[in-house]
Amino acid sequence: MATRYWIVSLPVQSPGATATSLWSRLQDGISRHSFDTPLYRFNVPDLRVGTLDSLLALSDDLVKSNVFVEGVSHKIRRQIEDLERAGGVDSGALTVDGVPVDTYLTRFVWDEGKYPTMSSLKEIVGSIQSQVAKIEDDMKLYEDNEYALYTITLFAKVVDNFKVRAREKGFQVRDFEYSPEAQESRKQEMEKLLLEQEVMRTSLLQWCYASYSEVFSSWMHFCAVRIFVESILRYGLPPSFLSAVLAPSTKGEKKVRSILEDLCGNVHSIYWKGEDDVAVAGLGGESEVHPYVSFTINFV
Repeated sequence: MATRYWIVSLPVQSPGATATSLWSRLQDGISRHSFDTPLYRFNVPDLRVGTLDSLLALSDDLVKSNVFVEGVSHKIRRQIEDLERAGGVDSGALTVDGVPVDTYLTRFVWDEGKYPTMSSLKEIVGSIQSQVAKIEDDMKLYEDNEYALYTITLFAKVVDNFKVRAREKGFQVRDFEYSPEAQESRKQEMEKLLLEQEVMRTSLLQWCYASYSEVFSSWMHFCAVRIFVESILRYGLPPSFLSAVLAPSTKGEKKVRSILEDLCGNVHSIYWKGEDDVAVAGLGGESEVHPYVSFTINFV
């Protein structure tokens, strides 16, 4: 499974052209010149456009919000990996609505029940942000309730100094004195704690699975809104564009970029600058620009 994808949109601009005919041309170009690049159609519904001013204002917020939503997705995924490792569980393929995450992206279908297309774009984005923020807050509660028990054996002469330093760091220190009766009681208590720990780990892992599915689904809907908004700002009204998902290899990226540019026709006078390119330019590097909308999805 690929872990890095491009979501792109191309303008439908030639007389008599349609998104379907442009899709056929894109498929033909990829099969001829980059046959090993997975290509999928990304189905974006007809969303409410609103005003140009509202689109411009929303565009500024979309980039920042994408960083937040993507970050929460990655944070939950890392938590899942840590919990699976701690429990000796073999890491399986993560799923969203019962299908692998890559399949959810490449066969994306808008959830009309959760995000009605008659709602304004601002309302849809606000709903996504609220849902993801709630999940992040719940995750913080789980993290805040995590404690660890350490057993330390020290030389007597450094015990007092260790206690002082440990308490300065926020640790609670208790002395241990051995006795057969107390040892048996501690053993039983430890077995109880280990059992409770496993129950909590399993519960948290199940929560993470469900939350990851929810956040990833929200993220893909967010990407659909973003490609819709940026395509209108890039190509104009009425909305007329083809959106697609590609997973080119590193060595094949240049060839795929060339294929996409060839399909853009006469829009070369104005160029889209992706967020990856902006970041590079901000660090003093050369900024690459494209005559089409393009941004990258990293699963990990």
